[in-house]
Amino acid sequence: MKAISKDTFKFLKEIRKNNNREWFTENKPKYVLATTDTKAFAAELAKLMATHDNIEGPKVFRIYRDVRFSKNKTPYKTNMGIGITRATDALRGGMYLNIEPGNTFAGGGFWAPNGPDLKRIRNEFAVNAGEFREILSSDEFIEYFGILRGDALKTAPRGFAKDHPDIDLLRMKQFLISREFTDKEAQSKDFVVQVNDTFRAMRPFFNFMSDVLTTNENGESLL
Repeated sequence: MKAISKDTFKFLKEIRKNNNREWFTENKPKYVLATTDTKAFAAELAKLMATHDNIEGPKVFRIYRDVRFSKNKTPYKTNMGIGITRATDALRGGMYLNIEPGNTFAGGGFWAPNGPDLKRIRNEFAVNAGEFREILSSDEFIEYFGILRGDALKTAPRGFAKDHPDIDLLRMKQFLISREFTDKEAQSKDFVVQVNDTFRAMRPFFNFMSDVLTTNENGESLL
């Protein structure tokens, strides 16, 4: 089983302290090794995930930051990131693995749903949020993710009553879940299994959202 190597973590710690082009140029072989290590992990993870989900990718993100519109002008990220998308129009939701000293986590959900998708989700909650709440309160969900996260409006969205019993869900603009890992866990031999199990535990959440976003309010398929 694949772990994230100690050398990858060492490189990420070093670039956090030396985030400049001169150091990076001199130490680029370390970056190449870290990228190779991350891609090998991503490939093994994809094989495991293919046994229980239909996915695209995975994609290992580049370390170079786009600083054009950022106040932070450091040229490099201090993490390695792996993105995974569910395949076909019928399967919705994306997954992400962040590898970073002190901040390794596996996350998933809906970061920036477009207007029609967000409205469809809210309309579903307005009628009946019971099934979704059952998912959020399940033992597996709580064990892996704890709570649902994401930015929310300060008040009720337009068209929904402020005293609606599910106003907490109706106010949400994002629907995100994540599980954190220690550096020791990320470097353990079964880390790829732990990440795979985490993404598999997201399935009820993804399946609910997929069913909502691929049907109209009468339950008729939009595909």
